Amino acid sequence: MSEKMNRRDFLQASTLLGVGGLVGTSALLSACNEGNKLTPLKQPGEFYVPELPDMAADGKELKVGLVGCGGRGSGAVANLLEAANGIKVHALGDTFSDRLEGLKKNLKEKHNQDVPAENCFIGFDAYKKVIDSGVDMVILATPPVFRPVHFQYAVQKGKHAFLEKPIAVDPKGYRIIMAAAKQAQAKNLSVVTGTQRHHQRPYVEANKLIQAGTIGEITGGNVYWNQSMLWYRNREDKWSDMEWMIRDWVNWKWLSGDHIVEQHVHNIDVFLWISGLKVAKATGFGSRQRRITGDQYDFFSVDYEMENGVHLHSMCRQIDGCSNAVGEIIQGTKGVWNSFTHEIKDLQGNLIWKYDEEADKAKFKQHNPYVLELVDWVNHIRKGTAHDEATECAISSLVGVMGRESAYTGNTVTWDEISKSDLDYMPAVLEMGKMDMAANVVRVPGSEQK
Repeated sequence: MSEKMNRRDFLQASTLLGVGGLVGTSALLSACNEGNKLTPLKQPGEFYVPELPDMAADGKELKVGLVGCGGRGSGAVANLLEAANGIKVHALGDTFSDRLEGLKKNLKEKHNQDVPAENCFIGFDAYKKVIDSGVDMVILATPPVFRPVHFQYAVQKGKHAFLEKPIAVDPKGYRIIMAAAKQAQAKNLSVVTGTQRHHQRPYVEANKLIQAGTIGEITGGNVYWNQSMLWYRNREDKWSDMEWMIRDWVNWKWLSGDHIVEQHVHNIDVFLWISGLKVAKATGFGSRQRRITGDQYDFFSVDYEMENGVHLHSMCRQIDGCSNAVGEIIQGTKGVWNSFTHEIKDLQGNLIWKYDEEADKAKFKQHNPYVLELVDWVNHIRKGTAHDEATECAISSLVGVMGRESAYTGNTVTWDEISKSDLDYMPAVLEMGKMDMAANVVRVPGSEQK
């Protein structure tokens, strides 16, 4: 220990490091030495720190409805049943009966949850029927293009909502979400989104340290979601245009927002959440090389410039046979946070902090952030306290849209332009049948000049 670090400074450093603890004498916070005090980015109480117990507190029975019975919706319901006691799966809704019936059977066999036939709804209006069926809370997990309208209706009806990410794929959807989020706050509703890193303990602890000033002022960052190609559905003869696209939704930009929005929103959101910075403009590029279905790109690379001039480099790729990386790095004037290793190092490369996984395992039984985000949701509902994650997630979703549109067009896109844009991906008519497939083409940069 440095001779200049007195007992008060040592205790201050120990408190800041939280669950992770101090990592050896070489890893002591040099920034805590006298004459080099930490300057907080935000004071405690100025940013939200979730409570992350293993399970939600017991309380009155809560009836939940699910809109979207696919993989994520099915997973979210299972996560909720793990997160809290006293949950009744009351209603299910989906566009397709096979999806709904498969989940209904699974709930009965694996979770002893029997959803009556009169509470099972099929079709594009199923969301209204689920929300109107007498539920207290609703999980919205359809393809993302539908999220804004579904959330808007849930808030109108006074229902607590979990919104799977992303929650908007275009500027019109973003504005619907932002307005509904304000109404939800006014109605004292709890709204949680599927940006689960906000409820992942290593991220939460790192954020507390960064806000305390451990890495100094934030000067830049890099965020990545590079992986192999995702799933796709080959078209079956019996499927209409609309049915095929919805069943293959993750490959169509109008349904998913493209993977920079649908998937990479996680990493973009982490930087915005922790830095607190606002994006001013985006300059990006991307292309399609190997995708099999749909009209999306295979990769994006975007330079985001913040209002204060700080830059964030965002990259995402879904191509087989390439290097993979999923995580975030944030650079500061005093150090660097790396989510790949859950470490903070100073500018000389010395380890300042590392999240202590063993201490986590000893203290907690539940480590799944997909469960912990729902623990937080239920706790807010049972405490009767409003909670809003929709606003932050909507901004992150639109930042993804901003990068996408820059790559699609080849033009720099500003926040003012994208937030005021009339771009709307929702079809004028929602019905199973033929669609104008010629409108769903891969965008060519430079061919759509302003």
